[in-house]
Amino acid sequence: MCYDFLIVPITSIFLIIIINKTMKKVIIFSAPSGSGKTTLVQHCLQVFPVLQFSISCTTRAPRGAEVDGKDYHFISPEVFKAKIEEDAFVEYEEVYADKFYGTLKSEVERIWNQDKIVIFDVDVKGGIALKKYFGDQAMSVFIMPPSIEELERRLKNRGTDDIETIKTRLAKAESEILFQKNFDKIIVNANLDESKEEIENLIRQFIA
Repeated sequence: MCYDFLIVPITSIFLIIIINKTMKKVIIFSAPSGSGKTTLVQHCLQVFPVLQFSISCTTRAPRGAEVDGKDYHFISPEVFKAKIEEDAFVEYEEVYADKFYGTLKSEVERIWNQDKIVIFDVDVKGGIALKKYFGDQAMSVFIMPPSIEELERRLKNRGTDDIETIKTRLAKAESEILFQKNFDKIIVNANLDESKEEIENLIRQFIA
């Protein structure tokens, strides 16, 4: 962790204020669904104690063992739309029909107030919006699948979606990949261990 020291004279006494330069930063992970970004985000949280996961809001139903307030804040479309009217979101997106995702401003402030760095796991449009909002405070990382064929295999093996949903996700992935140039870093997740090492190096450089 990197620090600056500010020396302030107070009569004959000098007050040393330590300024933590790593604070007020965010790391954004985005990828087509099934590319492995959530696995990589969880790895980063284990390796770097200074990182804390930003819990997004969503109107979709929980998947598998997902827990409300830990993986997502699961809320109704009506509550989500009310929060839009309140200008409560840093960013939000209707990812699929009537399925909203969004990042609350209060969630970011909660993490910063704990002297932590925010880590986001969001869709591609959300990642672009967050980078635009935070600017140089953010490092945005795009996780690429090695191929559409491999992505299809991963989605089928995940076992959470039916065939039609998988087709929709694959079509969306092909369009999302075109936006990779909008991100600071691109990682092709062909080998999980290699991707973990590459991401660790990127984060160490960013928070130094």
